[in-house]
Amino acid sequence: MAAALPGVNSITQSLNHYFMARAIWSGQVIAESDRCEMVEGNHYFPPEAVKKEFLQPSDTHTTCGWKGIASYHNVAVGGQVNKDAAWYYPDPKAAAKNIAGYIAFWKGVKIEP
Repeated sequence: MAAALPGVNSITQSLNHYFMARAIWSGQVIAESDRCEMVEGNHYFPPEAVKKEFLQPSDTHTTCGWKGIASYHNVAVGGQVNKDAAWYYPDPKAAAKNIAGYIAFWKGVKIEP
């Protein structure tokens, strides 16, 4: 099964590179790029496309069988904190090297074109 993922991911990544994506929470654009990597339906933003002033450190880590260990950030806007709403793989497994350091969002963070 894992062998099929890179092919599927490369197709969705190729399609995704043709439009601008924005991550928005609490009315604030947190990230914006036309170079996102799309994996399992999630937009992974290049690190330089993310406004770091809206991220706070988190001690949370989870493990994905084929991507590796994920680290998290809290998203903070206007005094509101969305715990663990951003995640990334600082040192992913070989099958996910294309998202090393890229940041994805969830927990109410909207991704818009």
